Amino acid sequence: MAFPAGFGWGAATAAYQVEGGWDADGKGPCAWDTFTHQGGERVFKNQTGDVACSSYTLWEEDLKCIKQLGLTHYRFSLSWSRLLPDGTTGFINQKGVDYYNKIIDDLLKNGITPIVTLFHFDMPQALEDQGGWLSEATIEIFDRYARFCFSTFGDRVKHWITLNEPNIFALMAYDLGFFPPGVPHNGTGGYQAVHNLIKAHARSWHTYDSLFRKEQKGVVSLSLFAAWLEPADSNSVSDQEATKRALAFEVGLFAKPIFIDGDYPEVVKSQIASMSKKQGYPSSRLPEFTEEEKKMIKGTADFFAVQYYTTRLVKHQENKKGELSFLQDVEIDYFADPSWKGVDWVYVVPWGLRKLLKHIKDTYNNPVIYITENGVFQTDIAGAVQRLGTLSIMVTRNVMVSLYILEEIGRGEACRFQCGFVIFPSSGTVWRIPAG
Repeated sequence: MAFPAGFGWGAATAAYQVEGGWDADGKGPCAWDTFTHQGGERVFKNQTGDVACSSYTLWEEDLKCIKQLGLTHYRFSLSWSRLLPDGTTGFINQKGVDYYNKIIDDLLKNGITPIVTLFHFDMPQALEDQGGWLSEATIEIFDRYARFCFSTFGDRVKHWITLNEPNIFALMAYDLGFFPPGVPHNGTGGYQAVHNLIKAHARSWHTYDSLFRKEQKGVVSLSLFAAWLEPADSNSVSDQEATKRALAFEVGLFAKPIFIDGDYPEVVKSQIASMSKKQGYPSSRLPEFTEEEKKMIKGTADFFAVQYYTTRLVKHQENKKGELSFLQDVEIDYFADPSWKGVDWVYVVPWGLRKLLKHIKDTYNNPVIYITENGVFQTDIAGAVQRLGTLSIMVTRNVMVSLYILEEIGRGEACRFQCGFVIFPSSGTVWRIPAG
């Protein structure tokens, strides 16, 4: 396998998944704190992130593992409520600032490039109480938070991710209600959250571009989840169209406005408008961008950050009953090929990564691509080698991939970094083991 000089290799974490210290040193509660503390089997065995990997107190041990792995990049997220307990800049928690300053400084001292995510699903509870991402007011509040982070850390951080997987977050949190705040708004809430998330990202990108880029010389984007989707029957026109439609809903919902023209994919707009009319709505359930907003949104990404785990087959499935939900709007059924190997929802399909990267190259103006998450639920050396082989092939085929980050996935009795440097069982005991 051949990779060009300067190709980046990293690992990724998220604040709620690893930090612990949920109420330590002035941190305010986030929506996941509230959600998990309410119990009711909302998460596996009513577990919480109160302790997690205790990275808040054991960062130096994590750093040793990062160095041992020989990583060039380390992606982590800032806990919004650790920095700003109520989500606003009205009160700044200096101990939170000190914590992240130490992480950034330690990484740089050891030749490791920090990639910092501003929002990884953990909305400050004070803002969730005011409507969270369903509220248009959150757009301005997020922009102020981003400005604070750029000002505070941007002299050293040159790679920013505004939002982690907003395409998944909006669906899980505000349409289905599986994520905090846990209240479903089928067929409406997800789209409102998408609308506000896109505008918040664009606002913060412009803030960086106008106030910080010239001096700090960094880059800003958002990371999108993308499973590759393939027609269940390659000879079926309806399955082919369903697959195109599904990709537009999954990736294009965010990528087309940001990378192409400032507006949603036409097939998404027409599909939701048609469904809304059948369901008796006076207008589409998908909000519309103004012409001014389209201009503001277009081109607000300096690279394409994608997070790939798996692939699915897609079959057209008409929403005959007119059911109200984001998923029913797409009018598909999706499933894994029985021959694919995997655990839970992650089936190891290396060729799916190849096709996804080509799709991004061909559809979104051949952007520089960062693979900001990739991983599996259990050790799969063969699958990992296949994925890296696929990646090597795509790099040599002029797909501009310049960074690959392996992500830990927590599920079940234990959570572990797939690269092998952290394991913590549900007992609360924290172990750090050498890679390999």
